[in-house]
Amino acid sequence: MDDCIAVILGGGRGTRLFPLTQYRSKPAVPIAGKYRLIDIPISNCLNVGLRRIFVLTQYNSQSLNKHISRTYKFDGFSEGFVTILAAEQTEESPEWFQGTADAVRQSLRHIRAYRSRDVLVLSGDQLYQGDFRKLLATHRNTEADATVAVIPVSREQTAGLGILKVDATGRIVEFAEKPPPERLDALESDIPGYGRGFLASMGIYMFTREMLLASVANPELVDFGRHVIPGVIRERRVQSHIYRGYWEDVGTISSYFQANLELTERIPRFDFYDARRPVYTRSRVLPATKAEGSMIRSALVSEGCILLGVDVERSVIGIRSRIGAGTRLREVLALGADFYETLEEIERAHASGLPPIGIGAGSVIERAIIDRNSRVGSGVSITNPDKIETLDGDGYFIREGIVIVPKDGVIPDGTVI
Repeated sequence: MDDCIAVILGGGRGTRLFPLTQYRSKPAVPIAGKYRLIDIPISNCLNVGLRRIFVLTQYNSQSLNKHISRTYKFDGFSEGFVTILAAEQTEESPEWFQGTADAVRQSLRHIRAYRSRDVLVLSGDQLYQGDFRKLLATHRNTEADATVAVIPVSREQTAGLGILKVDATGRIVEFAEKPPPERLDALESDIPGYGRGFLASMGIYMFTREMLLASVANPELVDFGRHVIPGVIRERRVQSHIYRGYWEDVGTISSYFQANLELTERIPRFDFYDARRPVYTRSRVLPATKAEGSMIRSALVSEGCILLGVDVERSVIGIRSRIGAGTRLREVLALGADFYETLEEIERAHASGLPPIGIGAGSVIERAIIDRNSRVGSGVSITNPDKIETLDGDGYFIREGIVIVPKDGVIPDGTVI
């Protein structure tokens, strides 16, 4: 992988993940209690020796910048790097990124500065463990100009995905981004090991360097899925590479919420405990979690937490979480805190009418996301009993039936949601 460069696409405004993306870009959204989404594709690269990585972003990139600069440092004898390329207006291109292909086009002057035979293009908001060496082998063994990682899906799963059709050699002969139901029959393929079915693009592409430069040259082609791939399959060899494993696009609140909860299962489909494929993140000097008189069932509890007499079930507890006595959490993502409040700070907050950072005593919370540094008071009930799907409330949001307390949010004592 030494002659490859990776380009990770940070995505647009992340409106489907709002309010988690209100103050951060999609790749900076926390996952599994202690990681960020960007750690997944970067770790997949590092685990196969791919160490020259660009991350393209333009919205709320400060948090992502800080995380990457603190986390991914290479020694002076390595040519490796993980570099943020934020959208920048220039004389040649005065516009912000208009899509995935346009983001790469506007970043070409940086990419060209490094020699490579191939360029791997990845998404920054997916959960999977992939061996890119296998993708590269397919790409080079078939002498493809571009290779698309694909995954078999059922007819019911095709909605909202890019569906492609392949011939007997695995070459892509047709590609449709989010095809209507009436087009699906014409897009069925014979899938080795699966039989007749559908193949969906994972948004992971391997290009030869020359093919990438040529495919994004036209400024009217702004997106890989909608414009570039459907166009090049008519003239160049575009190969499919079937991925056989867990893959989840966590670009919506419901998919993000469910993917986190699935990590609490006895044998989760995504394995953070695989020593052969570690997931890297920022190293922190935090104490062990303290749990006193608590009942914890099917949960992930990150380091540095203080749990006093709590009842936790099928939940993910983020770093530095403080949860008061008698609190019950069921299917909750508590994303934790960036710092510990001192006793003096807690007293000052109390004098100002604010609860301390964390979740207060005697609260009941179900199917909710409590974002970083939030202050949820004592005796709070967050259960959404009316099953509201969408609402902008006072200090909280409801999206897809899930209650979300945003970053730095405040829910006063005794509030009922």
